[in-house]
Amino acid sequence: MDLGLSGRVVLVVGGAGYIGRQIARTFVEEGAVVVLGGRSPEKLVSAAAEVGAAGTVVVDTRDAASARSAVDEVVTAHGRLDVLVNTAAPSAGTLDPARDRDAEQVLDAIDGKAMGYLRVTEAAVPVMRAAGFGRIIQISGQNAWLSGSVTAAARNAVVNTSAKAIADELAGSGVTVNVVNPGNVKDAPGADVALGRGGESSPTQIAALVAFLASDAAAAVSGESIAVGHRVRGIQFG
Repeated sequence: MDLGLSGRVVLVVGGAGYIGRQIARTFVEEGAVVVLGGRSPEKLVSAAAEVGAAGTVVVDTRDAASARSAVDEVVTAHGRLDVLVNTAAPSAGTLDPARDRDAEQVLDAIDGKAMGYLRVTEAAVPVMRAAGFGRIIQISGQNAWLSGSVTAAARNAVVNTSAKAIADELAGSGVTVNVVNPGNVKDAPGADVALGRGGESSPTQIAALVAFLASDAAAAVSGESIAVGHRVRGIQFG
């Protein structure tokens, strides 16, 4: 299938990360013009060289001015912005289980992920709306649907619900907004899915779905939150 991504200008925020790097590589393989965004210039340059990206922009997603500057830089360099992928967020491993219900940690986690995505999205939407075309894909997580961690559930649930609200606002504009929700991510994911758990997936599998959602073929898909790796396997009660 020709995804129609050749020549599209794509900004992958978090493009030097484990998942973001594979997403960027997949877009490059599809012929897109890819820019990597993130906080570390050194990591961005190294990742860009590895995947063949067209450039990099330094962006702190906790700062709205930085998000606007990054989007402006991409548009100035390449004339437009067709696709935004947000995947820059602190690892779940950085969350302190002992502070799981601590309001300060919960708020900080939401700011570091959901609000960071929102700041970059808000910078990109006017550009895409004016062009009559855009694809915004947020990388969240299956914790959005689970109650095992207050902090993890809250930050991912806000990503999912805010994306749906933005998608509804943009309905009919040519700009779509969707969320990809991985479970555990591994290079070699297992096929088994335990009861009450989500399935595993690889960065390559995640990137394939992201590329589809960015494509012309997915023009009618917006406001969706899609699991990668079997969505939490239900438990049957007799």
